[in-house]
Amino acid sequence: MADDTQRSVDLKRTSLGQYEARNARGGTITVGTGDGTDFTPVELLLAALGGCTGADVDYITSKRAEPENFVVHVTGDKVRDEAGGNRLVNLAIELRVTFPEGAAGDAAREALPRAARMSHDRLCTVSRTVEHGTPVDTRTAPSPAG
Repeated sequence: MADDTQRSVDLKRTSLGQYEARNARGGTITVGTGDGTDFTPVELLLAALGGCTGADVDYITSKRAEPENFVVHVTGDKVRDEAGGNRLVNLAIELRVTFPEGAAGDAAREALPRAARMSHDRLCTVSRTVEHGTPVDTRTAPSPAG
């Protein structure tokens, strides 16, 4: 039986500091170090936070009304210090959502704060993982022969 809880991506080096990330479904995205237009790993983390929260909130509120505008703005400050090394602090996810006038829009507006809390408190795997501080096991594997 396949483990349907495991998630994975593979990154393949395309040039110095440039990688192609591929998911199990065949989707790809390029990742870089910030020299070009490719997303950096930090930007991907911010996008993952916003995408996870945005999807949670979207599925809940759109049952009531289709949004007229739906933007998720994610910020964080990169710090470098001897005590903690490189990391992000002051992570913030801001939902900028508008709904149409009327009863359906009113219901969606009313559900918005609750949906954001639900995402933060229990639904969003990405932000829950970051907040819980899950350890990361970094290791090397033998190179394949050839």
